[in-house]
Amino acid sequence: MPINIPHDLPAKDILENENIFVMDETRAYSQDIRPLNILIFNIMPEKVKTETQLLRLLGNSPLQVNVTFICPETHEVKTTSKNHLEQFYTTYTAIKHRKFDGMIITGAPIEHLQFEEVNYWDELKEIMEWTKTNVTSTLHICWGAQAGLYYHYGVNKYRLETKLSGVYTHQLLENKINLVRGFDDTYLAPHSRNTDVSFKDVSSIKELTILSISKEAGVCLVISEDGKQIFLTGHPEYDATTLKEEYERDINKGLIPPIPENYFPNNNPKEEPKHTWRSHANLLFSNWLNYYVYQETPYIWE
Repeated sequence: MPINIPHDLPAKDILENENIFVMDETRAYSQDIRPLNILIFNIMPEKVKTETQLLRLLGNSPLQVNVTFICPETHEVKTTSKNHLEQFYTTYTAIKHRKFDGMIITGAPIEHLQFEEVNYWDELKEIMEWTKTNVTSTLHICWGAQAGLYYHYGVNKYRLETKLSGVYTHQLLENKINLVRGFDDTYLAPHSRNTDVSFKDVSSIKELTILSISKEAGVCLVISEDGKQIFLTGHPEYDATTLKEEYERDINKGLIPPIPENYFPNNNPKEEPKHTWRSHANLLFSNWLNYYVYQETPYIWE
């Protein structure tokens, strides 16, 4: 799926060098097709890296995608340049009159806070309520998944004794649901978080189906009965080196983080990690776009 992105977006050069099919606005406008319109609420601190990671996965499918980025209006972003935000981001207020085929709500390193303590929580609640009528399917990632489970279904998070960081084996619990079509019975995915949700709490919600779990990382992939809300507690969009960069960042802050599990060769942080989850990450995003966005969205929104 060629991604229609602004010509000057930093991710464009990176993706083209990786042979990812990207399309700038000029060429996109010349194609007489109905593109998918995807909204990304990016609350990760390193926004450029997250943009690239998500666009890489959205680009691995045969249709055209238009991507719109938004970030919170009620929170001052300090980790991304003002120029970048002004050039490539808009706000929920500016787009709430529109309909979107799909939406992604990213994670955020704010797990130490209760949801109500997050300064843009009221804004996010309004957005999540708006998705019920204005978005065909929403994919929530990591903290975004915990926030979505809490808002939509009342499932709260709890604090882990030590940070969960590493690449873990997941077991598929359901294989007849389209979101995991083509998945192996077991697959790898990275996690990086300090909080978790309970299998018991999630499984008690009759409208939810748990699709995969990990012995170490717990509940991973959850889908609502109608496919409009999808929750992903891990980070399959991560690059091979992202966990390494987070580990080194925490050390530089004077923290003593755990070495990411099942990640560095020989458990040695000096060795270069391998990208062992790429294929299932691509399959997950392709399945979401195909079965829950493209197949379900109307050609013309009413």
